[in-house]
Parts: sequence; C-alpha cells; structure tokens
Amino acid sequence: MSEERPIVQVRDNGSILVKGDVKLLDAEGNEYETKPAFSLCRCGASKNKPFCDGAHKSLPFEDQSRVTNS
Repeated sequence: MSEERPIVQVRDNGSILVKGDVKLLDAEGNEYETKPAFSLCRCGASKNKPFCDGAHKSLPFEDQSRVTNS
C-alpha cells in the first residue's frame, strides 16, 4: 500500500490549501470535520474560520511571503 504525504500549499495572497489525510485540531485538541482537500483562512476575514470562505478576494489582503527588506 502506497501512502501519499499530505500537501500544504500557501497560495499567493490567498488561503492555505491542505490536501491529504490530516487531522485539523483546535487549541483544545478538538478535531474539525474536514474533506480530502480544504483551504484555511490567512486574511482573518472569513466568517467560517479556520476555513477560507473567499473573503480575501474582496479585501486589500496581500501576504508578506514575497516582501524583502531593502
């Protein structure tokens, strides 16, 4: 049986995409119900946290992953 590793992908100016067999737990250790692929909010505006609902698309949200200090 081949077991694939989960994938966590940070999307430019968007959510964090999670694919694969993972457990998502809250701060108290309670497990969220998830699908085989789901997106996590990074902008803080989702009304369905910790999951992304696309709210970042209507904001001036810009991640800092590509910003360099000069």
